[in-house]
Amino acid sequence: MSFPVLNHYLARLSDQDGATTSIWLDQQGRAQGRFFNCTMTSAFQPVRELDDGRVVAYEGLARSVSAADQGLSLWRLLDHAASDDESIELDRLCRMLHAINFFRQEGAEESAGSPDLYLNVHDRLLSAVSSNHGYAFQRILDALGLPIARVVLLLPPVTAQQGWLLNYVADNYRRNGFRFAVSAASAREGLQLLQRVRPDVIRIDARALGQPANPGGSGGAGGLSGLDGADGILALLEQARQAQVSVVFKRLETPQSLALLQRIGTAAGQPLLAQGFLLDAPRAALLGEPAAAVRAAAA
Repeated sequence: MSFPVLNHYLARLSDQDGATTSIWLDQQGRAQGRFFNCTMTSAFQPVRELDDGRVVAYEGLARSVSAADQGLSLWRLLDHAASDDESIELDRLCRMLHAINFFRQEGAEESAGSPDLYLNVHDRLLSAVSSNHGYAFQRILDALGLPIARVVLLLPPVTAQQGWLLNYVADNYRRNGFRFAVSAASAREGLQLLQRVRPDVIRIDARALGQPANPGGSGGAGGLSGLDGADGILALLEQARQAQVSVVFKRLETPQSLALLQRIGTAAGQPLLAQGFLLDAPRAALLGEPAAAVRAAAA
């Protein structure tokens, strides 16, 4: 591990238990935390480059602690039971757990091409925090000696009426040194967000990609014959490339969606980034195999 301050912090945590601290280590060295008498830890789902399967980032996800499996997703259950202040506490606890559990692993060491860490910022946090979004988490990362440059904050979708809030929060995170990602429901919305908030990453649901408008048709953008919205997708990819913004297709779940993304990548002339259960299930350990998941999914 190449983070000596974090290493020292983990050494101190190893001497504590869950009865005396809000964060502790289990026998495998994973950081765990407690909220509403529920013990949780981290799981990570890769974001891969589809051409070669290389992992470019991991999304941190809160999971219950289970000896038998990777645990259950806890966020919706706990967040619905929490007040605004408690929801802020839960959000920050999760991000701290994920940062510790990510950077303590060998696959996260500092080197050329090291993967980023994607961390969710949940919707209640946007309006519950009055000012200076990101400052508290920036101080945590600094105290642990962790590289803020490799952390990407995933901002939740907002309504049209909340556009001012997204601009305000995004500007705060940027001022505190964070990169951030936004979610777009379509290529058109992605183009609007690209111009309006200048994100570092745009995420689009792979399930929302255009369906064939005329399956028997010919022509189309770059060989995507009859694909509804193909021109918009290719325009988003090109403008994002020029702005040095990554586009990630999330929730990739079917071989058909993978095949469509591969066609889009060929037409766009650039490798695409994707994430989803077709490629990887979330798990505690960072992965070592670069291309196996993409090869298996395409088979």
